Amino acid sequence: MDPRTQLPRIGILANEDSWYFQDLQCAASGKAHVERLEFSALQSRIGVVESISTDALLSENFDAVIVRTMPPGSLEQVVFRMDALAGLERQGVLVINPPKSMELAIDKYLSLSKLSSAGFRVPQTHVCQTWQDAMVAFEEMGPSVVVKPIFGGEGRGIMRVEDADLAHRVFKTLQQMGQIIYLQKFVPHPGYDLRVMVLGDTMWGMRRTSADSWRTNLSRGAHATPETVPAEVAEVALAAVKTLDLAIAGLDFLPDGEGGWYLLEANAVPGWKGLSAACDVDIASKLMDYVVAKIAER
Repeated sequence: MDPRTQLPRIGILANEDSWYFQDLQCAASGKAHVERLEFSALQSRIGVVESISTDALLSENFDAVIVRTMPPGSLEQVVFRMDALAGLERQGVLVINPPKSMELAIDKYLSLSKLSSAGFRVPQTHVCQTWQDAMVAFEEMGPSVVVKPIFGGEGRGIMRVEDADLAHRVFKTLQQMGQIIYLQKFVPHPGYDLRVMVLGDTMWGMRRTSADSWRTNLSRGAHATPETVPAEVAEVALAAVKTLDLAIAGLDFLPDGEGGWYLLEANAVPGWKGLSAACDVDIASKLMDYVVAKIAER
């Protein structure tokens, strides 16, 4: 008998050249058999029994699926992918993160609305569909706002707008492209923010510092250092993850300059390359242990 069949079987939805898949593959040694899956290969056949597959039936070949990428796609593609993952859950496959939770977290408007309703402190935000409404919000929230895509990460598509003429052009262009206009009041900060990685009940903190940009994404050259998570931030981070029902998440906190913090957003497919290096912790191994333990509990 192939000894791998005695180990949990874990599929990882990841890009072909994914550093994260390679990291998880190394972390799985002796713990689980892992295989890379393609989001574009997800398919479903509905009849007597629904079958969801890539190259093979997932429910018959995997105990768990870890979502390690969220590739861009049309609304139909994104909805189908989440529906297919929900189908896997119904068939007994553990999905990390749960698809309903991912749907919530990847939609900046929906997740921020839910977090705000739950009492978390978030930046003043306005979401609308016309450039005229956006201009009214800009005048009320200015003189500086941050415009973001509702879907997206790593700082892609984010723009700071401080000029009314530029705001008019940006908002009108977004409307012509059929985009939702999502703007937040710019929160001045001392050149850094705090990324908190939460896995179950465990967390790690990383300060992201940028000397020459208000954006602190590591992919844009920010510097990462380990940071002890303040008690009040840790409490908010755990509560926010529970509110969104996430198993693993990256939460971004911004200091308000007065000793408090804003919760900017929660990432349901968080990267950990920079955090692992900064905090000297093997996040992939921690995640693999977590998933294997969850499989055993079943």
